[in-house]
Amino acid sequence: MQSSSVATTSDDNQINLACFEVQERAYAIDVAHVREIVRLQEITPLPKAPDLIEGVVELRGGVVPVLDLGRVLGTEPCEAGSRSRIAVLECDGLVVGLCVEAATDVLSLDALSLEDVPALASHAGYEVVRAVVRRESSKPVMVLSLEHILESVYRSALPQQEER
Repeated sequence: MQSSSVATTSDDNQINLACFEVQERAYAIDVAHVREIVRLQEITPLPKAPDLIEGVVELRGGVVPVLDLGRVLGTEPCEAGSRSRIAVLECDGLVVGLCVEAATDVLSLDALSLEDVPALASHAGYEVVRAVVRRESSKPVMVLSLEHILESVYRSALPQQEER
């Protein structure tokens, strides 16, 4: 399979990653999922929403549910600050906002430079990070799987649905 990707042009091997910062750690999502990045605005709570949904924001005439990336990853919630942003993402027709402490840059790199998540983590069912990008002078960047982030939101709703 790798030999076919080597035969393609270098443009086909390029991947662009939108990078974010949460709790002084670097994360990224494929730019193909990013609709836009906006300044953090007031999030309106959504009653009885799944635990991972912080609330909603109004954006360009629509309402977008917002997740806090820190909470999704099981760490502390993001700290609101002047660099805080909401990354508006789309996956399989679903639009969601992801609250981050900072949108830092866009990495353009060869897809072959993405490294697998360590085997122990993947065998244990850890799938929210789909790859790692090592950088010489900076911390590694964890490439997130938007599909698994959304799946964790669905799972967070299950106990609430059972109570109804």
